[in-house]
Amino acid sequence: MNVQTFRARTIQEALAQVRRSLGPEAAVLHTREVNASGPLGWFPALRRIEVTAALGVNVPSRLPAPEALDAPQPSSVAPPSVGKRAVAPSRHSMHDEVKGQLNELQALVENLCRRTRPNQAAELPDVLFRLYTDLLDVEVGEELARELVERARTTIARPGLDDLLLIKAHLAGMLEEEISITGPLAIHPGCCRRVSLVGPTGVGKTTTIAKLAANYRLREKRKIGLITVDTYRIAAVEQLRTYADIMDLPMQVVSTPREMRQAVRAMAHLELVLIDTAGRSPKDEVKIQELKSFLAEAETDEVHLVLSVAAGASTLRRTAECFADVGTSALIFTKLDEANSFGHLLPLLRDCRLPISYLTDGQNVPDDIAAAERSRIAQLILGTDEHVTGAQR
Repeated sequence: MNVQTFRARTIQEALAQVRRSLGPEAAVLHTREVNASGPLGWFPALRRIEVTAALGVNVPSRLPAPEALDAPQPSSVAPPSVGKRAVAPSRHSMHDEVKGQLNELQALVENLCRRTRPNQAAELPDVLFRLYTDLLDVEVGEELARELVERARTTIARPGLDDLLLIKAHLAGMLEEEISITGPLAIHPGCCRRVSLVGPTGVGKTTTIAKLAANYRLREKRKIGLITVDTYRIAAVEQLRTYADIMDLPMQVVSTPREMRQAVRAMAHLELVLIDTAGRSPKDEVKIQELKSFLAEAETDEVHLVLSVAAGASTLRRTAECFADVGTSALIFTKLDEANSFGHLLPLLRDCRLPISYLTDGQNVPDDIAAAERSRIAQLILGTDEHVTGAQR
């Protein structure tokens, strides 16, 4: 069976395509109104009629076959009522009936098209179409891409709609207004600041802790201490201990909430205590609650959720939702060097509404980390960040 789908502006054009491609014996299986370019459905001028047809399909007819009109009726068929003459409909009358039904269907479809198609001025300019496809390429979801294109179309003066770079710069400015950042960790003399990093396994929490410790200890000459509760991965503990030895930092390993309380008290004289935690699966509610009890004993001032931007949008969203229960106050995005695009971060930022503190893009300590900036995050989302795009090329 040869099944094909055809699209055209009108039902007549679609049926003409069916006849040209499949011949007069083709059977129409389905008709509907669609959007010619898929997700661009909010631009009315792009609506089309879709007809699905096939060869080799026996479509039952509600009308009797021509040869059956003159054939004798089986004995099982009840005779016509007494006093009434049974008259078989003529082929001509049946043809007129079918033609009338098709004309009626065509009129209904065209009327629907007229009602859903405002004036042609609403057509999408070529530059905005390029913007839309560019947004899809950097993993901005279809719905958000439509929203951003529509915002550009309604907020930028007509001459500016011919310049793609200008449009993206305009959108970047609008996104910056939505993005919240914390700035670098604030340290005040005579006050001990306790900051915990939490998140799934493998997102780079320990390496990020080392980067932060190195920057504050070696570059800013601050009094820093390290605590780790990552007793599930021995290698992680040894990795952090190695960094602590190199930087001459006090470090304690704790395995119970009570030990956490004691370790925090022992480091109360320091300016900044960075707390590394074991990776937790967002699906493991027991471990999440265990982590919550550790953080409660630590009396942390800030809880930064560490997320790898290489993860998908749905994974990031679920992770943020699950870790919200431990009191997350900021986001750290890691592994920028491992991601090809960043548009999927936009729905996360809108949903969780947490500020961003740091971005990391490599394994080098103390380098490959920077305090988050609104402008760079907006450029990452739109795919216009020169640092990342240049490195990827």
